[in-house]
Amino acid sequence: MKNMEATGKLTNVQLELIKLFQYNLPDAQLNDIKEILAKYFANLASDEMDKLWEENNWDENTIETWKNEHLRKK
Repeated sequence: MKNMEATGKLTNVQLELIKLFQYNLPDAQLNDIKEILAKYFANLASDEMDKLWEENNWDENTIETWKNEHLRKK
């Protein structure tokens, strides 16, 4: 996910999807595709979080510490 960045033009994934889906789809199929894409990106985020968890040796105590931190500035 580190290579994901916003651009002012169509991205490679947008161009590929345009090529694949040149025709109107029924709403049910469109919703299925949206769900597939959402699950794909959710899995990427989850994998990245697992990686961070292991690299930083986080545990339940880390989560408890985060819950009690006051990060707001006055």
